Amino acid sequence: MEMTGSSRLKADRDTVWAALNNPDVLKACIPGCESFESTGENSFEAEVGAKIGPVKAKFKGNVELVDIVPSVSYRLVGEGTGGAAGFAKGGATVALADIDGGTELSYEVSANMGGKIAQLGARLMTSTAKKYADRFFEAFAEQVGGTLEDESEGEGSA
Repeated sequence: MEMTGSSRLKADRDTVWAALNNPDVLKACIPGCESFESTGENSFEAEVGAKIGPVKAKFKGNVELVDIVPSVSYRLVGEGTGGAAGFAKGGATVALADIDGGTELSYEVSANMGGKIAQLGARLMTSTAKKYADRFFEAFAEQVGGTLEDESEGEGSA
């Protein structure tokens, strides 16, 4: 599954960068996040509850930030397991750019899933992932002072 999108935020780039690197902010923004703890420099352990169609699961996994260019971009890589529901692994590249009145945060996500969740079909997976991404960016925008536009743009494909 591949997905891209962006959000135009009112905050300056350094404020957005600081929030993207704050485990408390990320925990508050990730839908269903029950814990998000630092396990070392640029590495985290997370526990997230998710419902994808008829499958409800609690995923536990690890996330690491790599290819870090301070105040510009980083790549998240991670994997998690959800018991009988299956597993997910993938990554996301997050980039920041200055725009009039704030910062544009853009992202590219790629993920692979296996187990029950993989049997649900690409269309359901993509629409659910987009819904979760939209909820994350709405919450993240609130954390850093709002968006410049009412909607973030995004699209996904399987």
